[in-house]
Amino acid sequence: MRLHRPIKNERNSYISTMCGIAGFIDFNKRSDLNRLKKMTDAVIYRGPDDSGYELFDDSKANIGFGFRRLSIIDLSPLGHQPMHFVEAGLTIIFNGEVYNYAEIRKELEVLGYSFKSGSDTEVILKSYAQWGTDCVSRFIGMYAIAIYDEKKSQVVIFRDRAGVKPLFWYFNNDLFLFGSELKSFYQHPEFQKNINFSALSHYFQRGYISAPYTIFENTHKLLPGHFLVINLQAKTVTQKKYWDVTDCYNQPKLNISYEDARAEVERLMLSAFQYRMIADVPVGVFLSGGYDSTAVTALLQANSTKKIKTFTIGFEDPKFNEAPHAKEVAKHLGTEHYEHTCTYKDALDIVPQWPDIYDEPFGDISGIPTTLVSRVAHQQVIVALSADGGDEIFAGYQKYFNGVRRQQQLEMVPGFVQKLIGSLIPNATGADIAVQDKRSKLKDYFGANDAVRKFDIVSQAMTFYETQKLFNKDIQYLPTPFDDGSLLNNSNDLLSKFQATEYKTYMVDDILQKVDRATMSTSLEGREPFLDQRIIEFAARLPTEFKYRNGQGKYILKDIVHKYVPRQLMERPKMGFGVPLETWLKVELKDMLMDVVNKDVLQKQNVFEPNQALKIRDSYLAGKPVDFQRLSYLFLFQLWYKKWM
Repeated sequence: MRLHRPIKNERNSYISTMCGIAGFIDFNKRSDLNRLKKMTDAVIYRGPDDSGYELFDDSKANIGFGFRRLSIIDLSPLGHQPMHFVEAGLTIIFNGEVYNYAEIRKELEVLGYSFKSGSDTEVILKSYAQWGTDCVSRFIGMYAIAIYDEKKSQVVIFRDRAGVKPLFWYFNNDLFLFGSELKSFYQHPEFQKNINFSALSHYFQRGYISAPYTIFENTHKLLPGHFLVINLQAKTVTQKKYWDVTDCYNQPKLNISYEDARAEVERLMLSAFQYRMIADVPVGVFLSGGYDSTAVTALLQANSTKKIKTFTIGFEDPKFNEAPHAKEVAKHLGTEHYEHTCTYKDALDIVPQWPDIYDEPFGDISGIPTTLVSRVAHQQVIVALSADGGDEIFAGYQKYFNGVRRQQQLEMVPGFVQKLIGSLIPNATGADIAVQDKRSKLKDYFGANDAVRKFDIVSQAMTFYETQKLFNKDIQYLPTPFDDGSLLNNSNDLLSKFQATEYKTYMVDDILQKVDRATMSTSLEGREPFLDQRIIEFAARLPTEFKYRNGQGKYILKDIVHKYVPRQLMERPKMGFGVPLETWLKVELKDMLMDVVNKDVLQKQNVFEPNQALKIRDSYLAGKPVDFQRLSYLFLFQLWYKKWM
């Protein structure tokens, strides 16, 4: 039996789909609408315009669906969520956008479906009614979707292919929770906040926790390109894959001319970029003046009769100020350009807000300028296009090329000899935790099975062994796609393997998490035009020399950009905002550092071995050699712990 007990919406404007979602499946039947409302309203900034909360009474469980809505498409009451398809026994909540919903709708209309709204939410719901879980293969977009299928007695939860939209889930003691952010779970009294120290090791190694793991036990990130099926009768949770970038790279490489490839890449990019301009509210583009953001801006402006709104933040320090370059690009392209100069005080003020924005430990402090530009853009638009993914798709990172060179040099040493070297290197048990243990890193490097794992080890801030030392606990090694290099077949060279792996790791759990939380914290929808699956499905099959040529990465992308912007305007050293956290923690933020990293706090927490953590802090304050990344990760973790634990 279904019990609809909705709490009324807060406003009269409704839209299609950008929001935050939260919900539960409680097999103990103790969760109620009040708990659902608290979980959902914990992410009110993701959707300040509208709300919906409904409880359903399945024979085996209470099911709660909650949403917060940010108005983007279909500004009518017909787009409200949770949305029902009563005849099929279906209910949906949905965070994101399905950009090709109009085409899918036409296909469904031919099959006899009628529509009450102009929203993509209704199209998703009726696509599921027609095709079941296979419906997702038709979607182009970013999404976290939850569907209660009453007739099949199941709940199905999808995450988009690239992982643009987040989805967390928890299952313990017959309680299943899901949501866009962890802070929704904090509002449920039966959620157990037990730290997963093995996952915390990931954070100190890389600055983020790799999917499917999270900071807590029994708590997971739904992998990109996957969906969950929660069987309400059997009380089981099954995860299934519907898309994987590895499969794109394992396809045979294309026999295609460079000119034809360049034309097709440009065509696919234009289609993807234009899809992400669909909205009933103002849309803009983050423009740094680099190749990726310039590609988005140039193709859109060249094919638009209206001026595209572009946004750049500048900084007072000329070493980090990209604003003049972005302004020149915007002037050349003829956009409606907005520029705001941020002071270091603007950036400094975000640090105390860090655990509110990032409710799981997160160490990438470039989230500060990303938050700043989001705040500037939100003054003019509700939707902003970011240009993430270009480096992973078209081979733009220098670390890829360095990794290839290292591996080529290492191939002169037989694999069994490398492993022997690794086994003979002792861990430096007495090494100073404040600085990098080179012996520990070399031991891991030579002991690694393949080049992809070695690539990961080189970039780690701490080794797995060092994190064990910091925690003074026995922890388990949790594998990531960096351990799956063998899944990429021999049609892929090393460069392709690095790209494919980082598309599933660093891009998802660092870059996309950073942008999602930064934009949503300001009630701004961030869209990722490069992450249309059609682009990577084509680019993954291109010969490597189309992407990396004559020592230059992103060759084909740059070639396309040069059709619209002169080479001399583009070719300049890559910049970026250098957040001076290393200086702040000695002066402006020293009191905050001492407040969260001190002996009393550390002993009470029982997370770190206090003497090891204090050694990192004290070496830094005394001006001794220190790997500052270790201190910043420690400091940001402690801010998170103080806020949420």
